[in-house]
Amino acid sequence: MSKKLKLIRGLPGSGKTTMAKKIEGFEHFEADQYFEKDGSYEFDPSELNSAHEECQRKTKAALSTGKNVVVSNTFSQQWEIDPYRKIADETGAELEIETATGAFENIHDVPDVVIQNMKKRWDS
Repeated sequence: MSKKLKLIRGLPGSGKTTMAKKIEGFEHFEADQYFEKDGSYEFDPSELNSAHEECQRKTKAALSTGKNVVVSNTFSQQWEIDPYRKIADETGAELEIETATGAFENIHDVPDVVIQNMKKRWDS
């Protein structure tokens, strides 16, 4: 059985994290974890690139040791998925992409205007 890399994409409040946490036998990573400090969420937009780089490093490391990985991020545009395509190729993981479409509470207080902009630039 080959290892798997599952990406769950969707707008804020669509249930990405909820879906990812229900998947058994997979390590779960997301850029938001970078901003979790001592039980609270402290988002700093200047650190966003570092957050995504850390998520990619953790993903590659886990896959390299034979673990299955699920990553939940917005992935509103295809280029945001490309680093994970490369990681899957490099580690021999099977890549699967799902879109979360639920309607849950926006727990990180992403402004509505930001969500609307994500909807406008969404790549299928």
